[in-house]
Order: sequence, then structure tokens, then C-alpha cells
Amino acid sequence: MEKKRLGVQTKFSGLFQRPGEPLFVTKSSGKVYYDLPENTLRERYRPIGQALAERFGADAPIRVPVKDVGKPDISFALEIPRRGPFTLFGKAHREIAGKLVEMFMDQPDVDDMLGLAAYCRSRLNPDLFQYALSVAVQHRKDTRKVAIPSALQTFPEKFTDPVVMTKLMEEGRAVDPGNRMAVEIPMNYTASNSEPEQAVAYFREDIGLNLHHWHWHLVYPAFGPISVVNKDRRGELFYYMHTQMMGHYNLHRFSNGLARVEPLSNLRSLITPAYYPKMIQSFTGRSIPSRYPNMALSDVSRDGLMVRISDVENDIKAVTSAIDTGSITNTVGTRINLDNKKGIDYVGNMVESSTITPNPDYGDFHNLGHVLLAAIHDPRATYLESFGIMGDTTTACRDPIFFRWHTFVDDVFRRHKNRLVPYTASELSYSNIQVAKVVAKVQSSPTSQSAADNTLLTFWQRSQVDLGTGLDFGPSGNVFATFTHLQNAPFVFQIQVLNGESSPRLGTVRIYLLPTVNEKGIALSFEDQRRFSLELDTFKVSLNPGVNNITRKSLDSSVTIPYERSFRNISQSNQSGRDDFRFCNCGWPAHLLIPKGSTSGIGYTLCVMVSDYTKDVVIDFDETQGCNDSHSFCGLRGKKYPDAQAMGYPFDRKFGTDVQSVADLVNKYSNIASTPVVIRFTNTVISRT
Repeated sequence: MEKKRLGVQTKFSGLFQRPGEPLFVTKSSGKVYYDLPENTLRERYRPIGQALAERFGADAPIRVPVKDVGKPDISFALEIPRRGPFTLFGKAHREIAGKLVEMFMDQPDVDDMLGLAAYCRSRLNPDLFQYALSVAVQHRKDTRKVAIPSALQTFPEKFTDPVVMTKLMEEGRAVDPGNRMAVEIPMNYTASNSEPEQAVAYFREDIGLNLHHWHWHLVYPAFGPISVVNKDRRGELFYYMHTQMMGHYNLHRFSNGLARVEPLSNLRSLITPAYYPKMIQSFTGRSIPSRYPNMALSDVSRDGLMVRISDVENDIKAVTSAIDTGSITNTVGTRINLDNKKGIDYVGNMVESSTITPNPDYGDFHNLGHVLLAAIHDPRATYLESFGIMGDTTTACRDPIFFRWHTFVDDVFRRHKNRLVPYTASELSYSNIQVAKVVAKVQSSPTSQSAADNTLLTFWQRSQVDLGTGLDFGPSGNVFATFTHLQNAPFVFQIQVLNGESSPRLGTVRIYLLPTVNEKGIALSFEDQRRFSLELDTFKVSLNPGVNNITRKSLDSSVTIPYERSFRNISQSNQSGRDDFRFCNCGWPAHLLIPKGSTSGIGYTLCVMVSDYTKDVVIDFDETQGCNDSHSFCGLRGKKYPDAQAMGYPFDRKFGTDVQSVADLVNKYSNIASTPVVIRFTNTVISRT
């Protein structure tokens, strides 16, 4: 009988499951066993290798043979202790991760890569290994279709109260799979309501938001082979994704009566607010350290990382001085002008230093700021504490200080953007095109409440996720957790566009949501509206002569990915027709597309622009195919960014003196229209069906 050939998905799935558990323990609920050569086993297990095979492999229906790759030199990666701290924000750690990615990428075929990965998995720091393997798997041509589980499935302890982890283990051990009940992850468990910042904990601690931030940094790693790092407009995407994140956060703050974020512009001031994450690292058993009120930053010297506050301040001065002079100098002395459309990409690659940074002399202030904040509680490892959550891309967004730091980072980007000349009339107009009407209409409301035109609804939704693959030495089978998150009722945009020409034309529809008032209900300036504008969608349309009625679903947004891809379950990845579970998991979570609003309703301005597609297009693509549907923040896989305009256009730059309000903009340009909308929070809880 011919032996069935194993698919690449089957070969690699187990490497991502239960990262603190040896690979010889069966994976995929006891279905998959890895036949490990003696060299792959750690010294502790080599003498009993045969016994382990008989114990764990006897009943497994699928056996994955692992190639003996000898004893590869991974000494560089062993500099990070297996059960020690690891942070991608530290240069030395980032370089080690990049070198490991390159090592995986250089393997000649899938079997050699599998053999190397199996050898590394049992010896390296789990955070380091999982990151490097994930980056390599999604960038190699022969593994790019492997479904990478989300960090929620791999490291569930980074998203949950430790009490939940205990309950999950109890439920899994005591109850048969068919009778297990979901364990609830509580909302707002990190602080009481007496802490004002807790009003927006539902946003900061949202699982989908943190998965998005984690996955974006997998798609756009800072170090590794040039083919992996050097993606089109990478620096600009770093700017744009994070500035949009800041916009969302501020609008949620306004919804909850909180003022805009105060930037962390003085690294020598006392740090507020405090944050107590209440999380445990499973493979060390230690709690993630807290940051107490009014702590001060100190120079960091630990775990191979050296960061001085003065160095970070000097890096900031180097970048801002370059912005103020309008140019930088690369490593060979060539002067590069910044005051143009490409300048933001150079600035982004300086702010977040990477393999493609134009000149390392401009420093690494964004990442080093994360290190200072992540080590504030133990800057010299005196007490052998690990890094705080600001040191991990998977958890950093949970901390209020993330948004204070990134507001300062965003101020640096704005400093550059504000130097650029306003767009000209020819750059903003589209002759004989008129946006005549814009309506936002709720499609179907899961709540019992109805909504008039231009009134959008938000509510709480209870959802479930399987965390069984992340429970080291845990029970087999599914173990579900229930969590509550913000959600919006699906809606559509109904847009009427008039084409005054006698022939068909192509347009790019750009939809933005602008806030109108702050947390006190006071009208915002046009400059603040522009800064906090949220991209809701960008898409191509064909415009016939005369009247064109366009309907666009919120679920089709170019910004978001649906719930099923944010919270994907790798066990579904082998099902036919499940290509959406592959690479295509980079994108803003759909349930956070719009801000929360309030129970009485908060007013916003919906702004729609139709620009000339022939001037916008870089490559023509089908947004319904492959990974093309969330390109606004994540680009297109293996291709150039599809829009020639600056990200955030037309609100990324200041307007001229003749445009001082949305009304001025609409009155001046017929291809731009606006309408007031209201977002009403229903304060109901609906279970996902």
C-alpha cells in the first residue's frame, strides 16, 4: 500500500501548537506525531527516545517524519535564554530574530526547513522561535500557504486573565470534549472603574486589536533577509497604520468622556498612567511585571540591551532636525529630499529602524522608547524580572502608555507632513464628476433597535474562540473561551455619483469618518478633524455617463478583515475552500471599524471623495481575490501598494487657506461630498450566532 504523502500544512501545524511543550508530544488533539531523529531531541530525552516514541506515537494516525539535519549552529540564538526575556524592540534581539528568519529562509526545501525548525523549537526561546518561524513560513514560496495560527491560539495567556487559564485546564481535564462548557474571559479585569483610563480598556485590551498589531509586524518585520524586509512603502505603512490606530483610540476616548491622548514627549517626566496587566507567561510561570504610578525611566542595561535616555533623546533630535531641514543623508553621503510624496517612506524607515533604514546614524528612537518603557520596573535586571508588556508586539496595545508614546511618534510624522505644500486644485479635483448624495444605512440590526438613515449602531457581542492549541501539557480537543467585544451593526454606503462626460470613466471612492466634537461636546477645529480622520474604505468604481448609484457594504471595507480571520482556528485550515485562513490575516478587525459612540448618539461627518483612478492606479487588482481585501493598512502580498496617492489622501496634508472646514472642501470640489452621521451605542449584549 502506497504511503500517503503529507501536505506541507500537516508538517508545520504542530510546530505552532503548545510552544512550551516538547514536539514529541502528539499535536492536533493526539492526531499528529512527529518522528524525531536522535539529534533533534534535547540531551535530556535522547536516552529515552524509543520509550517516548512508543508512549506518544503508538496511537497517532498521522506520523510526520522529521529529517536529521545534524547539529546546526544556532549559538547566536542561544544568547537569548530559552526561558528568559525576549523583545523585538531591542536591537540585539531583533538582529538575532532576523538572523534566525534568514536561516529558515535559506533552507533548500520544506523537509530541511522542517528539520531545522524541529531542532530549534526544543532549544530556543518560544517567543523568538514562534516569531522567526512565522515570518519565514509566510515569506517562503513553498510554505506561504501554510495557515499560521494567531497568537491567541499559540500564546492565549497574553490575552486572558490567569484565572481563565486555570479554569480552561480544569474544564479540559475534568470534562469530556463533548460536554465541555466555554470559560468566560471577563471584561475590564485589569482595573476598577475608579481608574478613568479603564473606560477605554475594552478598546486597548481588545483581542482583535492586539492580534492586528502582532500580525502587522509579522508581515512587515524590521530585520531579516532584504527580500523579506524591503516591501513597497514599508515606512509609510508603519506611519499610516499607527496614525490610524491613534485616530481610532482618540475617537473612542471622546465617546467615553476622556480627553485626547497626551503625548509622551518628555522621557524624564514621571510616567502616568499606571498599568497592571495581570498576565502570566506560561513557559516561565512568572507574572508580567506591572508599572506603578509615577515611575521614572532609567537607562537600561540588561539581556544584551543597552539603552540610554540621552541616546534616545539624541535620536529624536537627529530625526526631527532632518525633517526640519527637509533632507537626510544616506550611508554613502547622498542627499535625499524629504519634502515630497516619497519623504514619508524615508521618515517611517528612520523612526522604526530596520534593515532598509537609509542611515543608521539617525538612530532607533521608536523601538528604544518601547525598551525604556518595557524595562522601567527593572532596568538592570537587578530583580531578574522579565520585560513589561510594552516589550511585546502582541501585548503592547493593552497599555495606555503605548498610545502616549505613539502619539509622540505620530507628532514627529506630522511634523514632516506639515512641511509639505497643500494639494493643488488639480490634485484634488476630478472634472465633471460630482458626488451628489451620500447615505449610510444599517443593513440589519442584531439588536431590537432600528436606525434611521445616517445613524449607525454599536453594541457588545459575545463570541467564542478555541484555545486548546495553546495550553501546554493541557487536555486534548477543543477548549473554548467566551469573550465580549464591541461590534457594529452591518451597514451600507449608498453613494450617487454624476459623470458629466459622454464616455465611461474610472474612479477611486475614498470614504472617511471625521469627528465633529471632543469629549465635552465642543466642536473640533478642522485641523483636529483632519488629524483624527478614519479611513473606512477605498475602492475602484466604473462610472457610466449620467447618474451612477453605488452601494458598498461595510463588511467589504479595504481596511478590515472579518471576525473569522481575526480569530481564525488553524484546525479549519485544511478544509477545502479555506484559503482565507492562509496569509490573508493582516487587517484591522471589522468589529472596530467605527468608534463606539454613546447611548444618546454622537455626531460625526462622513466624507466621500471620488478621485481619478487613472492617476491613482499603480497596479490593477481584484479586491475579491486572494489577500487583496485589506490593502489599506497591509498592502498587497508580493506586489506594490496599489494606490499612487499618499496614504490618508487627501487628509494627510494641511489644506490651503481657502479650505478651513469640511464645508469649504465640499463647496470647492464637486467630487467630494459629506453628510452628518450619528453613532449610537445600544448598550446591549448579543451572542454571535
